[in-house]
Amino acid sequence: MKNNIKNIVVSVGFAMIIWGLMLANALTPDNEFSYSERRRLIAVPDFSADKLFRGELADEFEKYYLDQFVFRDDFRWLKALGKYNMFNQKDNNNIYIINGIIEKMQYNTDEKSIFNAAEKLNEIYEKYLGGKNVKYAIIPDKSYFIAAQNGYLTIDYDRMTEIMEQTTRNMEYINLFEALTVEDYYKTDIHWRQEKIIKIADLLLKELGNSTKASDAEYIEHKLYPFYGSYYGQAALKSEPDTMVYLTDKIIENAVVYDYQLNTSGKVYAAELFDGMDSYDVFLSGAKPLITVYNENCNNYKELLLFRDSFGSSIAPLMLEGYSKVTLIDLRYISTDLLESYIDFSQDQDVLFLYNTQILNNSAMLK
Repeated sequence: MKNNIKNIVVSVGFAMIIWGLMLANALTPDNEFSYSERRRLIAVPDFSADKLFRGELADEFEKYYLDQFVFRDDFRWLKALGKYNMFNQKDNNNIYIINGIIEKMQYNTDEKSIFNAAEKLNEIYEKYLGGKNVKYAIIPDKSYFIAAQNGYLTIDYDRMTEIMEQTTRNMEYINLFEALTVEDYYKTDIHWRQEKIIKIADLLLKELGNSTKASDAEYIEHKLYPFYGSYYGQAALKSEPDTMVYLTDKIIENAVVYDYQLNTSGKVYAAELFDGMDSYDVFLSGAKPLITVYNENCNNYKELLLFRDSFGSSIAPLMLEGYSKVTLIDLRYISTDLLESYIDFSQDQDVLFLYNTQILNNSAMLK
């Protein structure tokens, strides 16, 4: 009799969980974005008989339900907790945590991609930059500082720099690897912290032959909290968030940012974007194909052309100290062939190619 009662209770409880979750999923509105994972979620697939008979519709609905499943973040948290603490796995979906620092494991050194990146720099030089002062620098990811000593795989950074130095022409390499530490990066995000890279701005300005120092400015710190970086959601654990700091002085506050795509002018920082999909968009309003930052307080009438990825958004304001204008070019979003339509390359310009290791290892995205 007791066994029958127990079986009934278990069966009823199981049915309630299944039907309860099904009802909750049916009644809960779909989300367009996952703010924890920093990505757009899959919407309801469009029906078509062709997709149905080919089996594609079932696959699309499976992905849709996985994205829109109720309590999804809580289940992801339980899975990550089990992997790290119960099964003692070193990573969860290639995400690992060392002393609160969240990092993504990158270990395939794509030499073909690195050669392609170097040749892309050569192509731009030959097309537009002949005779100019041209430098390039590589920003290491956090794995460079913490992976090997903690038993995690990494890409071959020495091989990457070797390929770049051997393949690029007419430009000099600026070594940032030894100038940075893991403390210069956010714990929950891929990017470096602006308040920590004044020394990097100084180094880049010096190597470009500019006598101005970013460290001579009297900055005011503005703090935004909590900052949940892109790796926070991927880790799926409840880690301590970062504090985002952005720096202003008279030059930065008075600078004007022109967006060629939107044909609009704005300010260096967009603090209102802190609560958006990607909080790092505070710096120069995020990913933009082509923007120019004008510094009317500088009288050297010289321009810096900064070929960059997202890391450039936070260091460009610091380099304004030495230039009357800084033009930021993101080749992930604009073709090399279109640049002459917007930029007058006959002017007095310094040129810096500044890319992080993940871009060089996936350079097919550079147009």
